Formats: sequence, C-alpha cells, structure tokens
Amino acid sequence: MPAKTQNKTQPTTITVDDFLSSQGFTPAQQEDARTLVALFERVTGEKCVMWGKIFGFGLYRYRSKSREGDWMKTGFAMRKTALTIYLMAGTERYGELLKDLGTHKVSGGSCVYVKKLADIDLAVLEKLIRHAMIDIKTHGSFVR
Repeated sequence: MPAKTQNKTQPTTITVDDFLSSQGFTPAQQEDARTLVALFERVTGEKCVMWGKIFGFGLYRYRSKSREGDWMKTGFAMRKTALTIYLMAGTERYGELLKDLGTHKVSGGSCVYVKKLADIDLAVLEKLIRHAMIDIKTHGSFVR
C-alpha cells in the first residue's frame, strides 16, 4: 500500500487581524469575517486558528484511503465568489436546517457556499455548526 500523504494546508500562527489586513478584503468583508469568527468561537468553544486562508475551529483526527492527519472540525473561508462554510461532519444530515438557512449552495459533501453573510440566517448557521460539532465528535467525518 502506498504511503499516506499529509495535507498541504496546515495550521499557522498568523492572527485573524493580520490575515484580514494582508488580503485586501473590503471593510464589509472584514466585518463579515469578524462576525463569523465570533459566532464560530462562541458555538464551538474553540479559538480561531488560521489554516492557510481558512478560519478553522477545533481539531479532529481523520483517516481516509490516501490521507491521515489532523484537520479542523469546522470553519470558513472568504473566497472571491462566495463565503465557504466547512461542516466537516458533512452536510447531508442537515437538510431541514439548510432549507431554513437562506440563499446558499451545497457542494463537496462538507461545503456550504454563501454569496454574502446578509443572505443567510445566522441563528440557523449557529444551529448547523452546533449539530456538526456534536456529530463529528460522536461519529467523525461523514465525508468519504
């Protein structure tokens, strides 16, 4: 069997503020990111750690056929075309909550794409994060 590879994306020591000021985000985008950091930290009980350009919260050990390593339990990234929310427990279990989230797209098994924060209900996002954190702690990742 071939050796398992390590993730290219790893946790860094850069602060949220340093990251936000270095990326050319608009003030509105920076405010959205800070709003999400506060929400994720409150719900997860974890401090934000930058994983490259991903705002990550919590840590779990995973294994797949080709990889094994540590990864964030949940997080988000500020992309050019959309805000990407990562629910590492997968999204297929949360159809009812996603229905109430607001305007979004789901892809990749664990990604929820949102054009802008104002398009979604933050109370529903909080429930999604809370459920995903419980599920990943109980069952691990459902994304295979």
